[in-house]
Amino acid sequence: MAKLLALDTSSDACSVAYCDGDLILERFELAAKSHTQRALPMVAELLAEVGESVNNLDAIAFGAGPGSFTGLRIGMGVVQGLAFGADLPVLPVSTLMAMAYGRAFDEQLPPARCILSALDARMGEIYWGLYDCPSRSQIPTALCPDRVTAPDAPVNLLTGQRPFTGVGSGWQYASLAALGADFVVDVYPHAQDIVRLGAMQLAAGGAMAVDQVQPVYLRNEISWQKRQRIRSAEPQ
Repeated sequence: MAKLLALDTSSDACSVAYCDGDLILERFELAAKSHTQRALPMVAELLAEVGESVNNLDAIAFGAGPGSFTGLRIGMGVVQGLAFGADLPVLPVSTLMAMAYGRAFDEQLPPARCILSALDARMGEIYWGLYDCPSRSQIPTALCPDRVTAPDAPVNLLTGQRPFTGVGSGWQYASLAALGADFVVDVYPHAQDIVRLGAMQLAAGGAMAVDQVQPVYLRNEISWQKRQRIRSAEPQ
């Protein structure tokens, strides 16, 4: 069985997971603004718990975005350091896909197959993607590309489509909630879902060299710089 590590720092949460066949372990923390301090220690703690080292892994999966611009850059830096150092391939996983997959097979919630994942992208926009999740052993199918739009854009595109469930912070917007779907707002991407999806990608031949991948920002850096200027000008 392949031994995989997964990492996600795309949101206010920081999570790492280890997978070796049926064994999946995760460490998850809400760590807004402290990803730099927590990501590598969490990796070290988890690997120590299972008695493994980075050099014994087969690949590293990671939340490739969309999400926090700074968080994605931190995660990419950690993944690059680990993968280059141990000569490992990487498995980029959409954070929106991971959220849909986690929601679809959450035993504490009613079963759902079609999931609209939406994250608050700030600046009056959301990151969102629509996924069909047929089974836990299959990679979800993207029914539309991940994108960044105003919160009412999915309403215009998806009204009248087949029933779906919502997940993620983007559902706090009333215009998206107008779709009338059941939804859960307080959900973050989890490394345990990313590592499961990464294992399926690896089995399907989807591993990549670390120097061939980049985070999926969707929004360009100029827009992020504009957001930072707006924040800096806000009263403290």
